[in-house]
Amino acid sequence: MSGVTWLRALTMLGCMLVGGLAVAQVEPVSLDGSEQWAMKSAEGRDYRIMVSLPEGDVPYTGGYPVIYLLDGNAYFPAFHAAKRAQKRWRGAILVAIGYPSDTPLDFKRRAFDLSPPQLPERNDPPQGGQDLFLDFIEQRLMPEVNQRFKVDQDQRSLIGHSFGGMFGIYALFTRPALFQHVVAISPSLWWRDRYLLAHERAFTQQAHAGQLDLTHRSLTMWVGDREMPQEIQDVRSLQLRLENLSQYGLRSNFQLEAGEDHMSIPFRVTTQVLEELLSTRRF
Repeated sequence: MSGVTWLRALTMLGCMLVGGLAVAQVEPVSLDGSEQWAMKSAEGRDYRIMVSLPEGDVPYTGGYPVIYLLDGNAYFPAFHAAKRAQKRWRGAILVAIGYPSDTPLDFKRRAFDLSPPQLPERNDPPQGGQDLFLDFIEQRLMPEVNQRFKVDQDQRSLIGHSFGGMFGIYALFTRPALFQHVVAISPSLWWRDRYLLAHERAFTQQAHAGQLDLTHRSLTMWVGDREMPQEIQDVRSLQLRLENLSQYGLRSNFQLEAGEDHMSIPFRVTTQVLEELLSTRRF
């Protein structure tokens, strides 16, 4: 399907009367320079994949940088538009992972995909699918992207907000070779009594033991200054703890965005995030 259809159009033919005025039906709005696929996970879960296509010649590296974006229904239009607005960013692939839903955020689906295994008494909505979701990205989505496009395998990034930010940090801690760069916007570090602390300790121990190659790896965390003070402190503290891993190559960064809250910040930092990811030098 050429062009991601973003605004649902009415399907009835003819005209309707709105406020006394005749309004003709129109075609759905499509985003130029994009395409959309439907994919299934190994377990049969449906996903909507929205792609901002690369423009221009293949870079000297032999492939285009690729950015994977979570909660694609909500955030793909803003990131796609921002990417195409800057000529220097057009030679990148943006792969947004969404759901076959009409809502920007599918709370039930994301609650499962982006969360750790749940306790037995916590089962509404279902949770615990983060490893299955990572398997889908690594074993199904990435190979499909690699087949369709020439991809720079040393320039793979992941962007997530809230639960998605938490998921991105989990991916770094448990599968550090999967993405070179992770951007976590307002990550939910408080979830499940800060369950990520155990994964952080294991990740840190492996780094100190020389078991991880963190060269050219980065984690950037953004938080709005109108979020809960404890949430801001949790993110700042994580970044300070990870600074010690810079000796092994990991770059960590904390950004506090003035005037933004939990839901507004993803749209405020879109261009800053792309600037950071697409201006990173490999060598």
